[in-house]
Amino acid sequence: VQLVESGGGLVQPGGSLRLSCAASGRTFSSYTMGWFRQPPGKEREFVAAVTWSGGTTYYADSVKGRFAISRDNAKNTVYLQMNSLKPEDTAVYYCARDSVAGRYSPSPRGAEYAYWGQGTQVTVSS
Repeated sequence: VQLVESGGGLVQPGGSLRLSCAASGRTFSSYTMGWFRQPPGKEREFVAAVTWSGGTTYYADSVKGRFAISRDNAKNTVYLQMNSLKPEDTAVYYCARDSVAGRYSPSPRGAEYAYWGQGTQVTVSS
């Protein structure tokens, strides 16, 4: 399984970005997908996750109401729409695939995810 993120960049506070994560393999539609981030000098933290069907999503409190996770199983891709960006959203963003298929409740724990992308940098600055 390979995960490749794209869409990062430099954006002004209040702006928007959409991250994409393209997955290889034929089992993408069976697994929860998550987004995590690592701010400079800090630990990795959970951002959002979506179950295999797209029916259930879960967000960190810090991004709730501003970010939206979605997936297109036909394209093996998961997205993270980020609006009203703040300087504290600056981080390397990673997508990840759950280690267990068919989970009905997305997990915020990084240890539950078996595969990770290489990350894409998001910088929010004026």
